[in-house]
Amino acid sequence: MAAAAAAATSPLRRVVELDEAWSLRIHEACQVVPRRLLKALEISGDGRIWIPIPIALLLASPSPELYCVAMGLLAGFLLDLLFVGLLKHLVRRSRPLYNKGMYLTFAVDHWSFPSGHSSRVFFISTFLYLVRGSLREAAAGVVGPSPWPRWRTVLEDRGLELGHLFLPSVFLWSVATSASRILLGRHFVVDVIAGGCLGLLEAAVVFLFLLHPTFFTKFLLDR
Repeated sequence: MAAAAAAATSPLRRVVELDEAWSLRIHEACQVVPRRLLKALEISGDGRIWIPIPIALLLASPSPELYCVAMGLLAGFLLDLLFVGLLKHLVRRSRPLYNKGMYLTFAVDHWSFPSGHSSRVFFISTFLYLVRGSLREAAAGVVGPSPWPRWRTVLEDRGLELGHLFLPSVFLWSVATSASRILLGRHFVVDVIAGGCLGLLEAAVVFLFLLHPTFFTKFLLDR
């Protein structure tokens, strides 16, 4: 029995060792990246910043479309806290030894797998992409038909819209923030990949089950 268990865990052990080795190499090779930039990315993905945003939108939203988007964001953040906390507690993978200057908010923050920052930022970018139609309608209702007319004219001359720049920028931010977790030594590569995949799954779950077209239409009618 012991030999069989050892044989079963051996491939996993090799994956962990490879993950740790490559994570250290990437961390050391990217020391030239300004730490202030990496810290800024870390702060930009902090849940303590993001969770109050949909709450404020729910309290002050001028449009039903934006209200539904805010409700989806809040549900996703709460779902993310639940899943990440549960997985960290179950897996209990220690953070890299070279992780320096990190302030822990919750007990599960001691653990590395999965990356909560990665799951959160990929949830945000994926969810905003899925509800891009609602965002467009909400933006048109809030800012009117011609926001920043000068820039709008320049972009339209090139066949673009302001919204065409927003979502790619959010996606690039999510990638950069996730990468910063490895460069800062907060996480291993697999932690970040797993977190990103979890964020994609959370966005799909919230969009399909909470903001399903039937639910969305009924909510708008009730409002």
